[in-house]
Amino acid sequence: MLRSMVTLLSATRTPRDGALGEVQLAPPPHLAATLGCDAVGVPARHGSRLLARLPGNGCVYADPDWWWWLVPAGSDADLRWPLPACYAPGGYVPDRRPRLIHRPGCTSPYTPPIPLYLMVCQLTGTAPAWTVPGVGSRL
Repeated sequence: MLRSMVTLLSATRTPRDGALGEVQLAPPPHLAATLGCDAVGVPARHGSRLLARLPGNGCVYADPDWWWWLVPAGSDADLRWPLPACYAPGGYVPDRRPRLIHRPGCTSPYTPPIPLYLMVCQLTGTAPAWTVPGVGSRL
């Protein structure tokens, strides 16, 4: 009975405690992440196309299955990233040993989230859509 309870409790841990094989992406020490860090991932088959076409890239990490761009925390506010993209609050991603494959040419570790969002929408054939709370189109 006790063993089954321990098994049940360990299965209900939150992903942030590391029990489910997650790793937190963080910029190199010389790049300050003053706005916090989230990550946006796309399947690896789309990674090089996005990297080549974005006007500015911050830190980009890759593992065999996914490529991840660091964006400022809260870059998911009032919008939904289209599938198959994955938004990772806090930069917590599955631990598939992601490695840094692109360093920005400036002092910011971030990829601008709006161009990234628009490129992901274009890649997936999804119309961009976001809302602004409290703002309507009626006169």
